[in-house]
Amino acid sequence: MAFACSPKEESQEVETEATSEANPITEPAEINPFIHHVYFYLNNPESKEDRDKLVEGLNKLAEVETIQAHYIGFPASTDREVIVKDYQVSWMCFFKNLEEEEMYQKDPIHLKFIEDYGHLWSTVKVYDSIGE
Repeated sequence: MAFACSPKEESQEVETEATSEANPITEPAEINPFIHHVYFYLNNPESKEDRDKLVEGLNKLAEVETIQAHYIGFPASTDREVIVKDYQVSWMCFFKNLEEEEMYQKDPIHLKFIEDYGHLWSTVKVYDSIGE
């Protein structure tokens, strides 16, 4: 499976025609979360060992208390001209608001992650967004 998902805070179940009580979709309870999406470009893009090591670090990073939910992913096999898939690992996390994302940036767990795993990547690209 390409994604790991871990909502930390209380989630709400969303019922649609495509879901049932046995197969609910869960979403963070926050309606307009701050979304922080990071794309990692590894120094050794073909190295499964480096990719796995980064994923190990991201799972540790997920322990930051202000993160409501997180997703770890890899490029999908989709093939359209507009799709960018030159990265090796993506990290998406949800926060209640900008202030909690700023707390995450200064959190000792985040700083330790950069210190311990920063040697694995050559570039990171970050896309932050928030709803209105």
